[in-house]
Amino acid sequence: MNLARVANTIRVLAIDGVQKANSGHPGMPMGTADFAAVLFLKHLKHCPTNPDWPDRDRFVLSAGHGCILLYSLLHLSGYDLKLEELKLFRQWGSRTPGHPEFGVTPGVETSTGPLGQGCGNAVGMALAEAMLAERYNLGNDKVVDHTTYGICSDGDLMEGLSHEAFSLAGHLGLNKLIMFYDSNRITIEGSTDLAYSDDVRKRFEGYHWNVLEVDGHDYTAIDQALTQARQEKTRPTLIIGRTCIGQGSPNMSGKSESHGAPLGAEEVKATKKNLGFPEDQEFFVPDEVRAIFAERLKELQTTAAQWDAEFNRYRAAHPEQARAWDEARQFALPDNLESFLPKFDPAKSVATRNASHSIIQGLAKAVPYLVGGSADLSPSTRTIMDGQGDVGPRAFKGRNFHFGIREHAMGAILNGIALHGGFRAYGATFFVFSDYFKPSIRLACIMKLPVIYVLTHDSFYVGEDGPTHEPIEHIACLRLLPHMTVIRPADPTETAAAWVVALKNIKGPTAILLTRQNLPVIDRSQFPPATRLEQGAYTLWQSAKGRPKLILIATGSEVSLALDAAKALAQEDPARIIRVVSMPSWELFEQQPAKVKKAVLPPSCKLRLSIEAGSTMGWEKYVGAKGRAFGLNHFGASGPYKVLAKEYGFTTDNIVKIAREMLG
Repeated sequence: MNLARVANTIRVLAIDGVQKANSGHPGMPMGTADFAAVLFLKHLKHCPTNPDWPDRDRFVLSAGHGCILLYSLLHLSGYDLKLEELKLFRQWGSRTPGHPEFGVTPGVETSTGPLGQGCGNAVGMALAEAMLAERYNLGNDKVVDHTTYGICSDGDLMEGLSHEAFSLAGHLGLNKLIMFYDSNRITIEGSTDLAYSDDVRKRFEGYHWNVLEVDGHDYTAIDQALTQARQEKTRPTLIIGRTCIGQGSPNMSGKSESHGAPLGAEEVKATKKNLGFPEDQEFFVPDEVRAIFAERLKELQTTAAQWDAEFNRYRAAHPEQARAWDEARQFALPDNLESFLPKFDPAKSVATRNASHSIIQGLAKAVPYLVGGSADLSPSTRTIMDGQGDVGPRAFKGRNFHFGIREHAMGAILNGIALHGGFRAYGATFFVFSDYFKPSIRLACIMKLPVIYVLTHDSFYVGEDGPTHEPIEHIACLRLLPHMTVIRPADPTETAAAWVVALKNIKGPTAILLTRQNLPVIDRSQFPPATRLEQGAYTLWQSAKGRPKLILIATGSEVSLALDAAKALAQEDPARIIRVVSMPSWELFEQQPAKVKKAVLPPSCKLRLSIEAGSTMGWEKYVGAKGRAFGLNHFGASGPYKVLAKEYGFTTDNIVKIAREMLG
């Protein structure tokens, strides 16, 4: 097998793609082509004609700026990615965008580009594999047996996220995680010596990784390192590959200028000549290279077909496990899901975080593939599944994750688990700390991953912890994200409904915002059912039949406040019709037909007052020109939450006062 010819073909495709687009990053693909050739032709288990094969190895290009490398490999391997798509690199409507995008290009396992994210995704994928193996491998019947490979760069390893994620991977002993570190010692600004002098070997040995070092252009050494890494039984492996950025270019190799710009027409020709390729022929693939990948494809198709046959035998021998496998992959929910949910006594106030804990216990029984955890805050977020075991070092049977104080890694790992398939995962922390993993949340939205975020301590009612722990702008930030569903339930009954909606939502992430403080339980024998939450907003109470004069719109803990104020207003003047709308989710409301939205917020009622313990940004859409948005547009303070509520005007008397001013 002429690996050098294969690697040089990848280099030529990369420089042609970048040159034709007149933008991109040729240096990294040229530097890692040798490793990639060995990996794809001798180690990576996948099936280009069956990209969703469950037991395929996963490959994550964390250094997503080098995506022309991946596109070239996918094309050569036989994925549904024609050569014409390489010619359309970075162009409108192509399947070869400027960074890898999950769901756009067949064979791309995750969207990468923000450095470090792929590192966390790879850890999540490897963790999912280990957990599935514990659940479904029975005796000699091993239906889960694959590896997660990745390429990370100097930039990836500088990002804090890689420290968080790889530290946890070493702690857990994810031995089927193999990362190749493209150590070319070049960044956009120049040499890594400008800002980076880590001893990477010592760093990863400190993480309890198996560390190997190779010449990143020595095919035999790369092959031996990958073989050795696959034999490792207790630790993840980092292969430090000493590479040269722009390898193969006579005048640009080793230079930072090759990182993020085309080589230029003359240098492209010089590089092709240097590599033994036709100088004036673009996107040239030798027949020899086509034949090598075609032969490899046959081998991979045979391997995938053998697995299919083995799984059919497994299905017959272990029908219960096979049924659980199918349900988990399809996110199947029981028809009687609501019957697993607890009932709440209207006579007792309950914090929605505590209500959520009770709900999670029921869901754990109803949804066996539900897994989750928190960033070292489970006693406060109340997200432990009691009696379901913990995920720990070389222990993957449990369902509770302990991410440690690693919010960003938590977010990226959750994405990796969701991308891998087989589980429905949630992660929890205080709402204010969603800032720490916002990039991962954003990528979950871009990829439309069904991750669930349980974000507690959702407002200034955190009280004594002060402004550093009191989210103000955070709800507006989450609502800005396309494909994100934000739910702020009014009480325990709406919290149960929120969890049901979250589990049914498989087209994007869901954030459930929960309180630290106790809230009244709305008596659903006297008020509309909490399942109305599914439409995003609904009329909770109205003082009398007819057209409302004033509508109070509230979310979360402010719904009970709005209800008290509305009743006080109605007592003052029974002729004024006052309506209270619980609006736990803007996104769900926007999905409703116009008829439903007009019924809840009739256009004829111009006087509308929104009440929410957070930023008022965006509420103008619902309150209109003659309405008012009452919230908090400044940071909080330290003090008992009842004192803060009074000082900030979140009292019945103040809401009544504002309403009177509006009514005239």
